[in-house]
Amino acid sequence: MKFLLFAAAFAALTLAAPAPLGKRAVFTTKTYDELSISGGVAGNAKQEALDVLSGLPDDLSTVEKADLDFLNSVNQIANKAETEVFNPAIEAATDGDEADALQVPGQGQEQGLEAHSHGLKLQAQAAQGQDVASKLAKEQTKLDKNIALDEDAAELPSTALSFDATTS
Repeated sequence: MKFLLFAAAFAALTLAAPAPLGKRAVFTTKTYDELSISGGVAGNAKQEALDVLSGLPDDLSTVEKADLDFLNSVNQIANKAETEVFNPAIEAATDGDEADALQVPGQGQEQGLEAHSHGLKLQAQAAQGQDVASKLAKEQTKLDKNIALDEDAAELPSTALSFDATTS
């Protein structure tokens, strides 16, 4: 009888114990304004993008689908911010300094965020066995160009623009 009580108690404790933790997504839902790296001064876009998108595991083959979706969403939102907010604001700028602060540093910083998020997604997909080498090479070229433009504009004022968008 004692054995049955012990076995039943052990079974109950085993079932009540929390399940071992599996992999979990790193990123949570964010607004564009929480992710945006424009504003302030130019020259630090690379580090700012790395900071905003930090937290992925060192082993990119273990990146969760939810995190891949997040990175894709950041890329799409940054693209939309460029076409729907920055481009119209640059066209409407009446002052050369205003346009410069919007275009080279501001828009350029967001293009760096866009390219960095897409590059991270592609790196993770490559680590997971997907054939994305040509896309990754193209994105790296784009990222290198945007980082160089940002570094060339170091210390120039950068204008941040708000955009109503949220990651999925």
